[in-house]
Amino acid sequence: MDLGSGGGLPGLVLAQHWPGSEAVLLDASERRTTFLSWAVRSLGWEERVRVVRARAEEGGRFPDLRGTFDVVCARSFGSPPVTAECAAPFLAPGGLLVVSEPPEPHPVPPFENVEAGQGRWPREGLAALGMEPLISVRARFGYQVVRQISPCPERFPRRAGVPVKRPLYRAVVG
Repeated sequence: MDLGSGGGLPGLVLAQHWPGSEAVLLDASERRTTFLSWAVRSLGWEERVRVVRARAEEGGRFPDLRGTFDVVCARSFGSPPVTAECAAPFLAPGGLLVVSEPPEPHPVPPFENVEAGQGRWPREGLAALGMEPLISVRARFGYQVVRQISPCPERFPRRAGVPVKRPLYRAVVG
């Protein structure tokens, strides 16, 4: 699943590189999902790529989407606590959340593997969602990988807008 797919990056690129996979491109915008539906039809991927127009907080409650994904990716979706809360309901136990992270202001070449469970993705904050931090890479590019270790508790995601207004934890920056 590409969470907050927007213009289709990285969802369409991953679908191209994994032709044997099935994918869902999720976005709340009618304009964006109209474009994504056109792109999927144009590429002939209707049998394996589905476009869903919904807020992530709503989609996380859809029975056909909840707990069914091995991978959820997100690029420019939201803050770490919001992204984690919105992604967790979609992941099956053992599934991975892969999030594009902002670059380091002063990167360490070629990259630095930051100790998992600190800073923006703290172990304690993710545990409430049944998740654990796995890998954090920060340099001229960055990404965070989080593993779903148990099913997301039924109380998540909270109502639309609540994760932004009242995040589960405060991400430490720096």
